[in-house]
Amino acid sequence: MLGLEPATRPPVAWSGPAPAPLVALERAVLPALRRPPCMVSFSGGVDSSLVLAIAARVARREGLPDPVPVTWRFTDAPRAEESPWQDRVIAELRLARQWQILQAGDDLDLVGSVARRVLTRYGQVHPFNRHVHLPIVELARGGALLTGLGGDQVLAGWRRRPGSVRARLGRLRARLRHREPDPFPWLRPEVARQVRRAFRAEQRAEPRRLAGRIPWHLRRRDLTMSRASLAMLATDNDVLAVTPLLDDGFAAALTAHHGGLRSPSRRELLAMVADAALPSLIVAPRRKATFNEVFFRAATREVVRAWDGGGIDDSLVDVAALRREWSGWPVNPRTAALVQQVWLADRPAPLRRNTLEVPK
Repeated sequence: MLGLEPATRPPVAWSGPAPAPLVALERAVLPALRRPPCMVSFSGGVDSSLVLAIAARVARREGLPDPVPVTWRFTDAPRAEESPWQDRVIAELRLARQWQILQAGDDLDLVGSVARRVLTRYGQVHPFNRHVHLPIVELARGGALLTGLGGDQVLAGWRRRPGSVRARLGRLRARLRHREPDPFPWLRPEVARQVRRAFRAEQRAEPRRLAGRIPWHLRRRDLTMSRASLAMLATDNDVLAVTPLLDDGFAAALTAHHGGLRSPSRRELLAMVADAALPSLIVAPRRKATFNEVFFRAATREVVRAWDGGGIDDSLVDVAALRREWSGWPVNPRTAALVQQVWLADRPAPLRRNTLEVPK
């Protein structure tokens, strides 16, 4: 997942001045709204709220059917709870009648009933939780799907402003005092070192100025694979999948207007994109939910308990170390893809070859 894809897209050019980023986002959602039903994968987080708000604004202005927000709610997963924000955003946008809420218990486990349908058809895809979108895509069959994919990259990034010398020294001392344990103790030592080096190098390579950060992230393999897996599910269900925050026109408009900013925060960029035209609630900061409790449930527990040591590449993975890692509960969430790999090992080959072509 590390590394960059080659630059293949020509830069966006306008005949006149670049449109405002908000205008570019409005243009990006329009093709989806013109192909109803237009579902919006809506978690209540900032990115999905932004996309939903813009879609509702454009639909009403253009006389098109309202977008349909679709939300998962989970049992026994308090850290994934976002319903207060969801309720407030839906009320603000007057979309309560359209709102569809899906309920999940063990259904969305890494190797639960929904994930198995993706794994047996395509094999492993990135990200490991792509199956969350399968029921939403099926609801949108024949129509379109909007998602907030890409907000963490385009609007946030990794780098932060350096701050004062004193603040930097304080952060360095804190890191030295609280050294993190090995993040991949189940990998062979040399493999783990290579992974850590590669990931740190990628983090350091992120450009600080927004004009460089945006095109750099759009080429990152992690993100292009995420886009491709979503497009694959959508294509097989006759759905147009649109990711407005990764739209070339939006990226170019954001760069044209704010490209000189150095390590801007998500809050700053959201305020600039909204441009006071959207309700303040939409871009207000909120706690970010975590979803380990959603994906690590009964089916995963059974797979790791019954694991016989097979189904992995032992030139990369230390079997004994992984067994220790899986001997307790909850297991390390970084082993999610290995859980799926082990489950797949004794199954027939996927029905469809997973080519993961990056959408144009």
